[in-house]
Amino acid sequence: MPRQPRSHAPEQLHVSLIAIPEAVVSTLSGIFDVMNAFSVMPVTAGGATLPSPFRVEIVGERSGPLELASRIPISVQRAIATVATTDIVIVPSIVLGPEGWRKGRYKMLVQWLSDMHRRGALLCSACSGIFLIAETGLFDGIDATVHFGYARDFAATFPQVAIHPERVLVISGKREELISSGASMTWHDLVLYLIGRHAGATAAQAVARMFALQWHQDGLAPFIVFEGRGDHGDHAVKLAQDWVATHFPVANPIEGMARRSGLGERTFKRRFTGATGLSPIAYVQRLRIEDAKRRLERTDASVDDIAWRVGYEEPAFFRRLFKRVTGMPPGAYRRRFRIPDYARPRMKSKTPG
Repeated sequence: MPRQPRSHAPEQLHVSLIAIPEAVVSTLSGIFDVMNAFSVMPVTAGGATLPSPFRVEIVGERSGPLELASRIPISVQRAIATVATTDIVIVPSIVLGPEGWRKGRYKMLVQWLSDMHRRGALLCSACSGIFLIAETGLFDGIDATVHFGYARDFAATFPQVAIHPERVLVISGKREELISSGASMTWHDLVLYLIGRHAGATAAQAVARMFALQWHQDGLAPFIVFEGRGDHGDHAVKLAQDWVATHFPVANPIEGMARRSGLGERTFKRRFTGATGLSPIAYVQRLRIEDAKRRLERTDASVDDIAWRVGYEEPAFFRRLFKRVTGMPPGAYRRRFRIPDYARPRMKSKTPG
């Protein structure tokens, strides 16, 4: 049934936005501003001002000033020791250093996250924020997502979590209380989902219009740049990878890879798949599609011409493969990722001499 209008503001949900030194300021402040928009500016729908569904606070191990990953200071409003209950916890994007994620650094926060979950809170991660929540063990054996650039690091650190970096938003748990969003700006999807879940679709749509936010409805596969795994230690396979990196358009590339490796074809295929996680033909296809993506972004060449240049004589097959890998047809990909005309540098006109 439609929600009836109330004469007084509904009880607000408490949102705890976690701040740690590795946090990304743009994600943290963006989430804060959008979820707090109802309180600082009129969010309207159908001529009526919508009530504020959230009370957002930045929390951390200690209150006071905190320098984030980009060395921009923010103010932590409350220490978690003073937050006995909360309704929603969000861990924003974090930046991993060369050493990766160090487990055990935030024991107090991890315990607090577990306590809040036990008391009924939703636990949400934006992008790489799931590294912190995963230490609770609550994501073990269930689906989640993370920034695709950190997917290998996450899988190595938390192998018990089923990670899907190509997905925008993953909602898991018996109460749908464990929520993760994927790469970078998918915090938009996370926040719009939370607004829609707790304040209704009308409120989510109103906020999306106000901030010009968009759902990533095509998933994240179009954004992922393929980089073949090269840290496997198999020298013969690496020789084949190095060769095919510049010879993928040729006819019979698998034969050429096997010859370059010095292995028999059956042995080569088995070794290659074991080392890279992809069969030789799947690996070649990913290289070809990646090159096609760059051509679609940067040239005016027709789709048929691009198909031929990356190694496919049948354009229809190329189109099907491209959509299977990226989630969208070549033409749609070009429209999405090509620099628009209004953003391109303009040629300076010559002044008559």
